[in-house]
Amino acid sequence: MSRSAHPAGPRHADVLPEGHYSPPPTDLNGLDGRVWSRTVRRAEGRGPDGVVSVGGIDVRRLAEEFGTPAYILDEADFRARCRAWKDAFGEGADVFYAGKAFLSRAVVRWLHEEGMNLDVCSPGELATALDAGMPAERIALHGNNKSTAEITRAVEAGVGRIVLDSFQEIVRVADVARRLGRRQRVQIRVTVGVEAHTHEFIATAHEDQKFGIALADGMAAEAVRRVLGLDSLELVGIHSHIGSQIFDMAGFEVAARRVVALLTEVRDEHGVELPEIDLGGGLGIAYTPEDDPREPHEIAKSLGDIVTRECAAAGLAVPRLSVEPGRAIAGPTTFTLYEVGTIKELEGLRTYVSVDGGMSDNIRTALYDAEYSVALVSRASEAPPMLCRVVGKHCESGDIVVRDAFLPADLAPGDLIAVPATGAYCRSMASNYNHALRPPVVAVREGEARVVVRRETEEDLLRLDVG
Repeated sequence: MSRSAHPAGPRHADVLPEGHYSPPPTDLNGLDGRVWSRTVRRAEGRGPDGVVSVGGIDVRRLAEEFGTPAYILDEADFRARCRAWKDAFGEGADVFYAGKAFLSRAVVRWLHEEGMNLDVCSPGELATALDAGMPAERIALHGNNKSTAEITRAVEAGVGRIVLDSFQEIVRVADVARRLGRRQRVQIRVTVGVEAHTHEFIATAHEDQKFGIALADGMAAEAVRRVLGLDSLELVGIHSHIGSQIFDMAGFEVAARRVVALLTEVRDEHGVELPEIDLGGGLGIAYTPEDDPREPHEIAKSLGDIVTRECAAAGLAVPRLSVEPGRAIAGPTTFTLYEVGTIKELEGLRTYVSVDGGMSDNIRTALYDAEYSVALVSRASEAPPMLCRVVGKHCESGDIVVRDAFLPADLAPGDLIAVPATGAYCRSMASNYNHALRPPVVAVREGEARVVVRRETEEDLLRLDVG
């Protein structure tokens, strides 16, 4: 595509989708700090200059050394976010990183070094945590359908807590602990009937879904009775998680009020004050400049105030609070680096920009209608903005990375573009659709880059195909 093919002014579709984005930016070279990791910088200058770096490393060097697509993880930012959450909640609370957002052995080591706890929800996550040296007592095991083998491994390892998700699981965990001669610390996950303001697939506290034991019909109180009657289980608290990518604290306030009400029932019926309350995670991050997430200290104060107020009203001692940020830590620390392949202009509609990745490395746009930002990072440009859709190379019309975005009108094959805020759920949910090879995760810090999860190879795919 030649630069002269575009008119001088901003290029718009004849009919723009409603509510998806703001008007074209006046400066396409700006990088909003709300959506990019903390060490991302664009070099001074324009024209051939203006290349973006992260951790002091030029993205062109990263592409040359590690290939594209690649997840570029800012280690300094990841560690700083861990510290911010720890500092915000202080010594009187526990912060569990939700490993489902993104987990690797390197990440586990960072968490351990920064004093974080870890929440896992599968045998693979538990194996990664233990293999990388996370102390078992700082691990919590979640999941709505834990197998006996999975529970056995967790109890044998000495995990600090298992979150019970059903009546069958109460029996299953109790039986495993009794057989192993252990007394396992547990929490009960309750569904509090809160409709979180988020996508229906990531709202988890309304009653019509697979997680937890409902408060509304008295089943949660019955679960407490059963756990307290089992010698091999030690009930330490109640767990609630209302969903993901949430900005409004009102849902947490309702959830906390209902959980404290259950704690009050437990005290009144059993004479026991449970020492812990876990309000889960789900705090949102900025995927676009329009998103306005809260800082950890604001969240800590808000949740602390809610729990303290409700306990005071009920005459309860304030239990130890736990939270489980995953996306809020990992999400902003990473961007996905792509190379532009083809550019296809549809007159009167938009321009399609195809990259060398797609829904195999970021399924969230197709699955949740998620919105992302994107920027040209291998150079700066003074060209006017063009409305475009960044798409992948898979055999699906829904293979969309960024649905509606503005990129410079002089964008050309071979340019590097990057999509920020891809540190949570992108590599974790990546697939081999079309036999795509999952990208590497490259950690950068203070001018050094290293692979923490290597790129898959064709040999990896063929090794599993034993037919």
